[in-house]
Amino acid sequence: MLFQPAIIALLLAAGLAVLMLAGAAPFAVQVIRHWDIDSGSERQLALERRTYLFSTLLAFVLVAQLAALLLFVFNADRLAVMFVGAMCAVGTLNVNAWGFPSLLMQIAVFFLAAMWLALNHVDTLARDYPLVRVKYALLLLLLPILAVNFWVELQYFLGLKANVITSCCGSLFSGEGKTIAAEASGMEPGPALVLFYAGLALAIGAALWHWRRASRLSGYATLAASAAGFMASIVGVLSFVSLYIYEHPHHHCPFCILKPEYDYQGYALYVPLFLATAAGLGAGAMQPFARIASLRAVLPRVSSQLAGLAAAGYTAFAALATWFVLHSNLILIEH
Repeated sequence: MLFQPAIIALLLAAGLAVLMLAGAAPFAVQVIRHWDIDSGSERQLALERRTYLFSTLLAFVLVAQLAALLLFVFNADRLAVMFVGAMCAVGTLNVNAWGFPSLLMQIAVFFLAAMWLALNHVDTLARDYPLVRVKYALLLLLLPILAVNFWVELQYFLGLKANVITSCCGSLFSGEGKTIAAEASGMEPGPALVLFYAGLALAIGAALWHWRRASRLSGYATLAASAAGFMASIVGVLSFVSLYIYEHPHHHCPFCILKPEYDYQGYALYVPLFLATAAGLGAGAMQPFARIASLRAVLPRVSSQLAGLAAAGYTAFAALATWFVLHSNLILIEH
């Protein structure tokens, strides 16, 4: 299994990220200890030159981690045909105990990388690079997370055995199950619909507020509302949106909608949702630095742009989900 091209690409991306951050760690310590933009010393000039190189390389590595989530899910769905009992990505992820932890780690790395990239971008726009120490301190915190992600992913791929009989989405997303996913799947359509649209309305409203009038308060509100909107959206997909796409009252799988027989509608839903959430989290993550003098003009502009992207993404997601519901032949709620 390790010689599948997608698996090799995922392991290379995860391993390269760990190696790059580990290699940059000693330099990060130097930056945290000795960075002084007002100094004209030889050491400061050397730090500045190396900072450009390291920041650019690390940005490319973390952008690759954003793409890795999409490749991970696509690969899990594609490999389902190789395992007895698997019908979609759920079956592949259920082959061993490391599948779903690896997916959750990929999602966590996706959002953490997006927030670091947002901070890096706003820092490069300021004349004195005021967030250099913060960025490199965060990289030191990211290193163990990326290392765990690589280790969990490696354990998962090493444990993929074609002779294993796995289980698919019917057992995991059944309303009678004991897992959190089963609890979310078992929500009644009415309350789930209210939670879904309320969470999205909150996320869109906070993002539009920050887009129109950027402030620290609206930025933090965008961050919190984006996290809440993401959770509400996932619950909504599990509990009722997927049912309308499948036109089946008991098929709650959030992965089967990625398959060609459903016209890859899942990608149309998840891409704007994840991009919107990443943008909303990024807009909020930079608010603690809004009072830095060199960022007072730059940061509100960048964070409001991210908030606008978040609002557009959540709106697109809500519109697509609504379209799928209205054009389905399934009736869950009597009018």
